[in-house]
Amino acid sequence: MTSFQDRERAEEAKFAHDEDTLFRIQARRNKLLGHWAAQRMGLDAAETEAYARAVVQAEFEEAGDEDVVRKLLGDLTMAKVEIDESEIRAALAEQAIEARRQITGEA
Repeated sequence: MTSFQDRERAEEAKFAHDEDTLFRIQARRNKLLGHWAAQRMGLDAAETEAYARAVVQAEFEEAGDEDVVRKLLGDLTMAKVEIDESEIRAALAEQAIEARRQITGEA
């Protein structure tokens, strides 16, 4: 019975670790995406950091990436940057790869 409980605890710990890693990857991805968008909008260094934090916060508005995509599309459009949703989604995918590499060390 003890080995089953040990295995169960190990699985729970792995699940918690995986969830934490996923959260950190998404937060890093959103920060990188914020920097990408800030560069496209021509923001200075201080504005870029503030904007990147705002993009990270946008993730918490609803589940999934739609809130982040909607924020970026609206902000970039307001800044008169020629962009469409597919470009934002492509940047989202690119930044997700980079964020995973930075967090986990995977190539």
